[in-house]
Amino acid sequence: MTPIEIPASHTSPTFSPYLEPVASVRPGEPVVIHTLDALGGRVRSEADSPTEAEKDFSPNPVTGPIFVEGAEPGDTLAVRIESIEPASDFAFSCFIPFMGGLSSTAATRTLQDPIPERTWIWDLHEGPEGRYLENKDVRVRVPWEPFMGSIGVAPAVEVVATVTPGPHGGNMDCPDVRPGSTLYLPVSMPGALFAAGDGHARQGQGELCGTALEIACRLTVTFEVEKGRSIAWPRIVSDERLMVVASAKPMEDAARIAYAELVGWLAEDYGFDRWEAYELLSQVGGLYVANMVNPLYSLVASVEKRYLQRT
Repeated sequence: MTPIEIPASHTSPTFSPYLEPVASVRPGEPVVIHTLDALGGRVRSEADSPTEAEKDFSPNPVTGPIFVEGAEPGDTLAVRIESIEPASDFAFSCFIPFMGGLSSTAATRTLQDPIPERTWIWDLHEGPEGRYLENKDVRVRVPWEPFMGSIGVAPAVEVVATVTPGPHGGNMDCPDVRPGSTLYLPVSMPGALFAAGDGHARQGQGELCGTALEIACRLTVTFEVEKGRSIAWPRIVSDERLMVVASAKPMEDAARIAYAELVGWLAEDYGFDRWEAYELLSQVGGLYVANMVNPLYSLVASVEKRYLQRT
C-alpha cells in the first residue's frame, strides 16, 4: 500500500479542535509525516542563537492535524510507530537562558544569573553497528534512538500549545514513543485530529537541559481505532511493557496519576482486582521522568508484560 505523505509545510504551534485537517486517512493506511525540528530549521551551527531563533516563532511545530476516519469522541486512537528516519545529517541541543532542569525559570524564580546560552551540534554518522551521533567537544558517541517529543490529538475545547503535555498527549518528551511501540490516545474530537513533531535523535530521562538532540524527521505511522473504548491518559505498549504517561505539577501528582491509571488498566484488562494490581505494582512497577522542564512534568509508570501471566 502506497503511504500517504504529509509535508512539513502543514504545521501548527498548537493542538486545537478548531484547525482544518490537512489530510484524511483510513485505519491501517500507512502515513509518512514529515516534521520540522523544534526550532523549525533555524539552528544549523554553533553560532546560531536559540534565543534569536525563538523570536517571532513558536517552538515545537507539529505536522497536521490528520483526520482519522471512524474516530469519534469516546474512542481510543492507536498509533503504531512504524519508523522514524532522520531528515538531517545533524541534531542540535541548546542551553537557553532561564530554561532547563538545573536553571532558574519563570516558574521557579531565584536571583541567580541565567545559564549561558550555548548551541551544541551533534553530527549523525553511519557505522558498522548502525547510526550514532557525536559532538566534537563532548567526544562521546551516543546511539541513534529516535522518538517523537510532541505527539497527540486535539483536546475537546481548549487550544493547547505544542510545548505543553496533557491528557491529549502533546509535549510528553517520552523516549518510549519510538519505533515498535504503539501509543494510545483518548479521542475527544471527530477524526481525532492527530499531529506530531519535535523529533529527537535521542534524549536522557528528564530532558535535563530543556532540549534533546533535536532533529527533523520522517515519521511513519499506522492508525487503528478502538471503538467505544475510553481512556483518560496516554498509554504505550512496547514488546516488553505496558506504560501510562501522566503530566502534572508537582511531579508527585504526575506519578500518582500515572500509577493510578496503570492500576485501573490491570484491573480492566488483565483480571486483577484493584488492590491486587496496587500490590503488584508496589513490587514490580517501573517509574521514570520523561520531562522535568516543560510547563507540566511527564512521568511514565510501567509494568513488564511477564508479570501479567498469573500462576
